[in-house]
Amino acid sequence: MGIEIKNLEAAYEDKVIIPCANLNIPEGKITMLIGKNGCGKSTLLKSIARILPVKKGDILLDGVSMRKMSQKALARRMAVLPQSPLVPESIRVKDLVAYGRFPYQRPMSGLTKEDHEIVDWAMERTGVYALREQKVEELSGGQRQRVWISLALAQKTAILLLDEPTTYLDMAHQLEILELLQNLNREEKTTIVMVIHELNHASKFADHIVGIREGNILFEGAPEDVICVENLRKLYEIEAVLEKNKKKGYPICTDYSLIHEK
Repeated sequence: MGIEIKNLEAAYEDKVIIPCANLNIPEGKITMLIGKNGCGKSTLLKSIARILPVKKGDILLDGVSMRKMSQKALARRMAVLPQSPLVPESIRVKDLVAYGRFPYQRPMSGLTKEDHEIVDWAMERTGVYALREQKVEELSGGQRQRVWISLALAQKTAILLLDEPTTYLDMAHQLEILELLQNLNREEKTTIVMVIHELNHASKFADHIVGIREGNILFEGAPEDVICVENLRKLYEIEAVLEKNKKKGYPICTDYSLIHEK
């Protein structure tokens, strides 16, 4: 399921964050949005998720405008994991994951046998099935993030949007979440779009990287094509030292410094 962004203008009331964006997000790939804080990454993701209404332009799923889709129909095609979602008090893991079946429920109806099977599958797929009776608030940060991803998986959508899914996690748990998402992409063919701050994580795990500066798309493409010294100067105003991973060929930033105007 491809995502096409056409002449998108996004704003918070009268403050325009993205003046005019055109972008094709590849189907079945992992796309990561990078750039400075406040550059418009999360705004773009929220626009795709329809959390933030589009001011001008359009966003198409498989050639169909999202404006023509009901919220429930969209939730069957796209799952969204916001940054730092709030956990309902005292809720068990299996009950939170079951929220993912809401788009498929009829009014006044409970979970079906198929719903329960999908919830179990989602928890098994993310490695939290053994935690299903525990309260979410009692889990570690990494475990909790896996539960949220389970909820998104339970929606059974072709697209998964995530806003900084590794924030506040240590390095090991960051890798754990990114490897989980990479496996889901490879095995389930899920189109994944995420905002991320860690440049080396983007280089290592993304198939497609979009660099955003001041609301404008500065570059896009495969990590080995777009992560270069010149692009990082423009994007972050840093002087980077890059090397290539010897086995897989993706670029690694080994050192960097701020560019000071003379």
